[in-house]
Amino acid sequence: MARKSAAEKPLVIVESPAKARTIGKYLGNDFLVEASIGHVRDLPKGRKEVPEQYKKADWAYLGIDVTQDFSPIYIVPDQKKDQVQKLKALMKDATELYLATDEDREGEAISWHLLELLKPKVPVKRLVFHEITERALQDALAAPRAIDQQLVQAQETRRIVDRLFGYDVSPLLWRKFGRPGLSAGRVQSVAVRLIVDRERERIAFRPASYWDLSAKFAASDGLFPARLVAVDGKRLAGSKDFDPKTGKLETSHELILLDERKAMDLARSFPDQAFRIAKVEEKPFSASPAPPFTTSTLQQEAHRKLRFTAKRTMQVAQSLYENGYITYMRTDSTNLAEVALQAARTLVQREYGKEYLPAAARTYKSKVKNAQEAHEAIRPSGDMALPAQLANNLNEDQLKLYDLIWKRTIACQMVDSKERRISVSLEGPQAGGQAQLTAGGKTIDFPGFKRAYVEGSDDPDAELESQETILPPLKVGDQINCQSAEAKGHTTQPPGRFSEATLTRTLEQLGIGRPSTYASIIDTILNREYVFKKGTALVPTWTALAVINLLETSLPEMIDYRFTARMEDDLDAISRGEVGHVKYLHTFYYGDDHPGLKKQVATQIDEIDPRQAGRIILGKGPDDLEIAVRLGKFGPYVEHGEQTASLPAELPPD
Repeated sequence: MARKSAAEKPLVIVESPAKARTIGKYLGNDFLVEASIGHVRDLPKGRKEVPEQYKKADWAYLGIDVTQDFSPIYIVPDQKKDQVQKLKALMKDATELYLATDEDREGEAISWHLLELLKPKVPVKRLVFHEITERALQDALAAPRAIDQQLVQAQETRRIVDRLFGYDVSPLLWRKFGRPGLSAGRVQSVAVRLIVDRERERIAFRPASYWDLSAKFAASDGLFPARLVAVDGKRLAGSKDFDPKTGKLETSHELILLDERKAMDLARSFPDQAFRIAKVEEKPFSASPAPPFTTSTLQQEAHRKLRFTAKRTMQVAQSLYENGYITYMRTDSTNLAEVALQAARTLVQREYGKEYLPAAARTYKSKVKNAQEAHEAIRPSGDMALPAQLANNLNEDQLKLYDLIWKRTIACQMVDSKERRISVSLEGPQAGGQAQLTAGGKTIDFPGFKRAYVEGSDDPDAELESQETILPPLKVGDQINCQSAEAKGHTTQPPGRFSEATLTRTLEQLGIGRPSTYASIIDTILNREYVFKKGTALVPTWTALAVINLLETSLPEMIDYRFTARMEDDLDAISRGEVGHVKYLHTFYYGDDHPGLKKQVATQIDEIDPRQAGRIILGKGPDDLEIAVRLGKFGPYVEHGEQTASLPAELPPD
């Protein structure tokens, strides 16, 4: 077939230059592939960017005509004008237009905006694919579709809701705190509230002390450890038995609380004493592999195993996708395509052996409410090249993340591990009563999927559970001697702060926001200085506490966890065509059987006392005067009566 001239070629538009290069490599010279470089149109950032005919409208600052069915005003941002002109010039000579943007809501919206801007007079086809491989592109070319208007409507509605929330609530914060840099967001503010609520728990926390005891016993095949669990028939109190707020021991009549003296006395009495094996239990169990990665679980696991931030994970995943190494990285689904299942099963048998391959492919059910989102999990594309085969093609971060994705995908198509958990109870004398200790062991009889991959954990101690702990042969009635014992003192710890991984997991569990947006949300709250990092922990600033105090008092519904999750369900329903977007937006903004956002904000502008808005009460001093933190023009400061003192900006509130 003769090559087409430049004037005869179909034009394919994708989002990024990297994606354009990869697709161009597969499509060859018969197509012209160009990038839009992200969104080509957006809402104006304020009244000054609104077209002249709308500048005097009351709603101009929003960029949305809230009086006419919430019609958005779209503009081409200055930084995109040159690229739009380039696309229009290319469009003049194109024989067809293929819109090959990502398959999610944002991608669908970009395609629609391109269509609105370019106004093509040639046939237009929407290409959808989940991975950038030759086969996937050929399949997409063979079965193009039209733009999904419901998906576009869902994206537009979400964008409008976020704009209404941010542009009406943020000025309220500016006025009451006298700080123009503050911002509010539909999901952003709820994420900050989660972090603030955890810090409040830490502030309320009262530490308590307790002691326990560990011992080593000599068996015929060597030493093994055990820990004291009961004395005189009463269970030893541990960290979970104390009220986290008061530090008081709960159900104390059923527990025994060891103090230092009692613990030391027991530790001295144990060595050289004979203890009896009272019970030996052996329980076989199996463990199953984790599902393949979704956006959320990839961010969590990359944080735990690689110490990547959510932003770094998404940037690296994006580059892997655009260069054809993995499937699309914004997805809520744990489903794998049939071709992927077969590729993974082939690799399992080849790399690990037939005994590691289940009789049938494993399938996983996700909790996705919106079937129109990306329909496959994150996995290596095509034939799933081994990480070692790509070592020369990928940089260090790319190779680490690809290796993680490859192992998780392969493991999800392997058999269960077969393991045994052994529990041993020991009883022995102690002054005036009986002591009970336990020892535990675990044996892996067949590793199964663990040959390829073991899921990480937020708890370092939990990582040890994946290792074998071998106990010597023991049977009921055996008499064994205690060789040594050590008493240990402990102090209860407050609830742990959120890391990026645990915040992501909690937002997903609550149904707040979309997993594909969590990285940008975390990035925003860090950049806005609502949160700072201490190691991997997310710590709220005093500004965050003050802002959440105000929003909880003045606009409680807008940052209520359940209300925000219901909003997400409503927006998903719009994408499925089950709810009308205009009616939804009208109810949200103007209200129906209760005041909408507009009225709530207008009311609070007059009612909120600026003097109290930024005041965080810590308690009372010895003179019974309140001690509080205020937000000043130059940062937070503490006040006690007439006395004041500046606070370091990164002093954790707890």
